[in-house]
Amino acid sequence: MERTLAVTAASGPVLGYLTDFGNTAAWDPAVQRSTRQDSGPIRPGASWLQVCKILGITTEMVYTLVSAEAGRLLFHGRNEGATCTDSVAVRPLAAGAEVTYRVELEMHGLAKLATPLMRVEFEKFGTASAVALTSALNGLAAMRTTEVQFPPPATLPSTVLGELPG
Repeated sequence: MERTLAVTAASGPVLGYLTDFGNTAAWDPAVQRSTRQDSGPIRPGASWLQVCKILGITTEMVYTLVSAEAGRLLFHGRNEGATCTDSVAVRPLAAGAEVTYRVELEMHGLAKLATPLMRVEFEKFGTASAVALTSALNGLAAMRTTEVQFPPPATLPSTVLGELPG
């Protein structure tokens, strides 16, 4: 599932907001809560426990920020029934930013039987999420952006999934 949004907030505040995966509870209708599992600055290796309700079933998944680079974020989530990869690309526009949010879900074991049904459900959630995320990000334009600026690219360590701190 992939959606591309044009928002009125600048790319820095948008990346700052999206870097905190805890914010997904504010705009993703499937997410009941997303709680940070560690402390300190958000950087690759930071993790969140996300509780979702999909098709009437409540499930938990631990998400980790895999990489944070200029204009790009990659999150990896996993539980016993599925693996999920959320990738975010943000690019500046003359009057705001363009956000491309992509979610790839792979079901495991017996849960694979639900893949066609999950695909339909994820498309529905994707549409609702895009509307809510656009609204949340447009709300950032009215805030003082210095409080939510994304760190400069030089301060962001980049890592790949196999190199996450243990």
